[in-house]
Amino acid sequence: MSSETVDVGCEALLSAKGVQKSFGGLRALVDCTLGVRPRSITGLVGPNGSGKTTLFNVITGYQRPDGGRIELDERDITGFSPEKVFASGIGRTFQLTRVFARISVLENMLVASQRTGVWIRSVLSLDSRPDERQRAMELLEFVGLASLAHAPAGSLSYGQKKLLELAYVLVADPQVILLDEPAGGINPTLLNQLRDRIQVLRSMGKTFLVIEHNLRFVTELCDYVWVMDQGSVIVGGPPETIQTDQRVLDAYLGTMEEDDDNDDLE
Repeated sequence: MSSETVDVGCEALLSAKGVQKSFGGLRALVDCTLGVRPRSITGLVGPNGSGKTTLFNVITGYQRPDGGRIELDERDITGFSPEKVFASGIGRTFQLTRVFARISVLENMLVASQRTGVWIRSVLSLDSRPDERQRAMELLEFVGLASLAHAPAGSLSYGQKKLLELAYVLVADPQVILLDEPAGGINPTLLNQLRDRIQVLRSMGKTFLVIEHNLRFVTELCDYVWVMDQGSVIVGGPPETIQTDQRVLDAYLGTMEEDDDNDDLE
């Protein structure tokens, strides 16, 4: 779908407009256009290989686009470094969690508090101010990990690491939070906890763009959903509309139906 046929919305806080990205002869993003409204939880779904994570990488500066624009609050941030994107007000998590396994949960948070997009102090030099430690503990309390503050981060379950990574991102108080498959590998109890925390953050003014394969999680959480296929956005709309759109069903080759085991959109 061309950028001219996708309405990113005049109220978009974050938008991608006609973004192009190729790797050799492979066109990973083809005229990719979408928008994320302020204080929304917007889903980004699509078959494996449709370009979702590549788009996240372009938005957050880990990969440079070959064409098009990324805008945050109408400001062009195309091609910014990850550090500069982070400083501009966009935080992200990754599909595979990134924590320092050998130091404590609290020390992981203190590393985050000393960060400006990359780690600028040695992990072994965590001389933090009292206000940094207080803020770190408040965020751990918020995500339900305060009781594990002094445990090695490597001892956490995968779901707890996802919550830690969310707390890590919140240290910088970003405007927009990009979550890459937050529900993957999390048990139902922690998944409900994560969903609740995201909804609370949205009520506090945060904006989310969420890559997710879990259909139930998307329909229960998101206000709006963009669907990608073969590097382009093919349709956007409310979750209940997306589930029955023939273009989406065709893109998934009939696999949009909820999986009995994990509600996967694979």
